[in-house]
Amino acid sequence: MPPKVLCQVWNIKIIVSNSPKELAQKFFTDTVSTYDSVAKYATLGQDKKWKSYIIKKIRGDSILDLACGTGILTRMIAQKFPKSEILGIDISQNYLDVAIKNSNFSNVSFLNQDAEKLSLEKKFDSIVSSYIPKYCDAKTLIQKCVIHLNKDGRIILHDFAYPKSKLVQKFWHALFAMLQICGKFIPSWSFAFANLPGLVKSSDWIEQYRAELESAGFELETKYFAFGCSCVITAILKQ
Repeated sequence: MPPKVLCQVWNIKIIVSNSPKELAQKFFTDTVSTYDSVAKYATLGQDKKWKSYIIKKIRGDSILDLACGTGILTRMIAQKFPKSEILGIDISQNYLDVAIKNSNFSNVSFLNQDAEKLSLEKKFDSIVSSYIPKYCDAKTLIQKCVIHLNKDGRIILHDFAYPKSKLVQKFWHALFAMLQICGKFIPSWSFAFANLPGLVKSSDWIEQYRAELESAGFELETKYFAFGCSCVITAILKQ
């Protein structure tokens, strides 16, 4: 089924697709060289704040970073946990190549794998991910995480959210409208800026992952940031 227009703001279309994973593959095809800068400036500097919160929730000596991309979060984890064993995985080898190039930590390694097909020979104390939930099937991803999680381990998931406040929604739409204009000058990001808002607005990833995690026996803590534009779910196995 082809993409459809969800709504239109300031004469700029917000598009939604029925295939989030296909969108992800297109989003990250030619964007690796500018990803770190876009993650910083497109979130108005909030990306680092959200990742810092994730790090505060990490526990243990072995940490898995799902969909690590260029390794922004992975490097932050390595700085905070220099004695822990850290593995970053990503489906894109191009992104992993940048992550490897930018990492000089002896306790960090990287591997090319699809998070929904995760198959490793070890388990971890903490499994974290920033921006993956909206692209994956909640049931599949949580099952893979549980298989690779140590006893008393925790899963920490972060992604964008569509704000509930009408006032914040206006700002949210205005920001993406400006990003779509920016896309005219950064062609490699034009598709992502056009399609990402529709994906975020149509996603119910928070409810889906909460349901799957609760059914798997986790206690949950849900924290919203940026007036509801971002969310982190911390899941801790019940004692």
